[in-house]
Amino acid sequence: MKKILITGGAGFVGRYFTKYFLDKKDEVHVVDNVSHYTGGKQPKDWPLYLPIDYKNFFFHYKDCRDWFISNAENDFDYVLHLAAMVGGRMMIEKNPIAVSDDLSIDSHFWQWAVKSKPKKILTFSSSACYPVIYQKKDNYKLLSEDLVKFDQSIGVPDLTYGWAKLTSEYLGKIAYENYGIKSVVYRPFSGYGKDQDLSYPFPSICKRILNNKYSKTIQVWGTGDQMRDFIHIEDCVKGVVSTMDKIDDGSPINLSTGKLTSFKQFTKIGCNILGFETKVIGTSDKPEGVFARGGDTKLQQNLGFVAKIDFKSGIEETLRYFENNN
Repeated sequence: MKKILITGGAGFVGRYFTKYFLDKKDEVHVVDNVSHYTGGKQPKDWPLYLPIDYKNFFFHYKDCRDWFISNAENDFDYVLHLAAMVGGRMMIEKNPIAVSDDLSIDSHFWQWAVKSKPKKILTFSSSACYPVIYQKKDNYKLLSEDLVKFDQSIGVPDLTYGWAKLTSEYLGKIAYENYGIKSVVYRPFSGYGKDQDLSYPFPSICKRILNNKYSKTIQVWGTGDQMRDFIHIEDCVKGVVSTMDKIDDGSPINLSTGKLTSFKQFTKIGCNILGFETKVIGTSDKPEGVFARGGDTKLQQNLGFVAKIDFKSGIEETLRYFENNN
């Protein structure tokens, strides 16, 4: 049995990792203050399972920064650092100063890590750290991990969220070089799943499709031509647990499929699953973000991981989930 710490574990991604380690009979400690905007839920309200049914689950209802100050436990085998202020595109664009709070969270985390010296740290960065110059309509490509090099030009990331994640990555690099703290960084692209918070595009579009079944038009944010690399949350978990012991120096790994899908294409796939066709139009007053954001998969493949769940199956799973839980 291993001892696991998951900061931000009450959020969408954290809940899946919590279940993975609980089912392995590991001792799992989740630290989360269930902050507004994050999609976090109290353990009694987790939608797919109740962690409180597990004897090896321990919940610390606390801001992780306060927990870091008051706890110097040094026997964690793995620490998954997921705690962050993020709540979809609207949050990133319309409330950038709140997002900058991640700088404080990560500063406290790395200072705690240097004192406590857990055996291995898994930090979760973001595809937002990549230079936006490679994500434009007239100039985009699949983003490979080596596009961000701290000893060279790192480019301009996506707003304060991207800068905050880059800073955390750099602190992890310093923690390894100066203090021997072993870690690996994950850069998830558009992770999705049926119990994701509605502030994210995937569940909100699925809901919109259901609510507008057989309508002549359905609206999506921005032009609808913007493209994302959608990866199922279960593939994200598999990608992490299959590679987490293969890198120790704080280097990054994408979590991506390498396949780009526009919001319009996404919506049409969902409509076809439900047996109707419609015209998909953009909504000019809503944020769009970058034009194309997809992740190169070469490193993942070299490390033995390939995402398996196709996007159509993921959409169908979520539509059925919503239909059965209205």
